[in-house]
Amino acid sequence: MKLYTSAETAAPNPRRVGIFLKEKGLTFPTETMSLFKGEHRTAEHKARYSRGQVPVLELDDGSILTESIAICRYLDALHPEPPLFGRTPLETARIDMWTRRVELILMSPLAQVWVNDHPLTAPLGHQYKDFGAANRPRAEAAMRWIDSEMGNGWLATDDFTVADIVLLTTLDFGAFIGLPIPDDCAKLSAWSAKAHARASVTD
Repeated sequence: MKLYTSAETAAPNPRRVGIFLKEKGLTFPTETMSLFKGEHRTAEHKARYSRGQVPVLELDDGSILTESIAICRYLDALHPEPPLFGRTPLETARIDMWTRRVELILMSPLAQVWVNDHPLTAPLGHQYKDFGAANRPRAEAAMRWIDSEMGNGWLATDDFTVADIVLLTTLDFGAFIGLPIPDDCAKLSAWSAKAHARASVTD
């Protein structure tokens, strides 16, 4: 297998897979691409995945998997310990629930801020600045809602799971684009500090 990923640590989707691999203790050949330099949009890479995105996992038979959660699920099935997608049907459902919540409620407005109201994406054109700016309070409200729903442990279960990886990388992406965790989100900030102390994140 070979993983095509991002050279920029702020990119949330490639980073999800990177943290997942470290949690699993897995290594295999990797090719990093600079998103800022457009290396993911070359004809060679688009031949692997026509949308020109990363991460991309190329299997030994030449077939391709894209989308970070799909890649992680595949690897989890091959290497079930530690079980980052849950040990029971209820745990798996709760992990899926929280992963969807983070992606739909928090990542969606952050993505609109990034695409429509950030200077690094301005050269791509077609920005709708008002729409991007309108999503800033939506993203902050999403963080406050997640904070209100959190306990004192990990996000979905008693164990660190892929839901925590998705939240961590999403929050770090928010901070990168100028939307850090609000000061009044004490539980979310404490969770973030605990997550950032893991070897898979600090390495």
